[in-house]
Amino acid sequence: MAKELRGSIDGRGKRIAVAVARFNEVVTEQLLSGAVSTLGSAGVADDDIEVAWVPGAFELPAAAAALWATGRFDGIVLLGAVVRGETDHYDYVCSAVSAGAMELAGQGIALGFGLLTCQTLELALARAGGTAGNKGIDAAQAALAMANLRAALPPAG
Repeated sequence: MAKELRGSIDGRGKRIAVAVARFNEVVTEQLLSGAVSTLGSAGVADDDIEVAWVPGAFELPAAAAALWATGRFDGIVLLGAVVRGETDHYDYVCSAVSAGAMELAGQGIALGFGLLTCQTLELALARAGGTAGNKGIDAAQAALAMANLRAALPPAG
């Protein structure tokens, strides 16, 4: 049988940073609530969760890189909400944030990506604790799983 490595969502002993966008705060506050609650339920101590507010979703990858560079965190959760408007701005922001997150993940940063990209505010709210669940929960679980998977890997070289 093949050897399997699985990242658990056990947060005991883990330090997690949450970068959250202020823009569309009515949505991101709910995502943050779900993420922090999930981290606590998974065993991450309150003192081991740090929240960094950034102006908008566009700034999330830069915040994640800065937080990771401190060496204090095992994982980073990114939370934001981009709602389509009347211009192409939505497309550029969604693409840039997703590309930035993928670049960071490719560098070995344990990320949980909780960027909502919705057509309407109502759809975003539905995914931030409404009828479609809370994607902040999913992002927190992903960050823990990736942090634990990373820790389980043998050292390079």
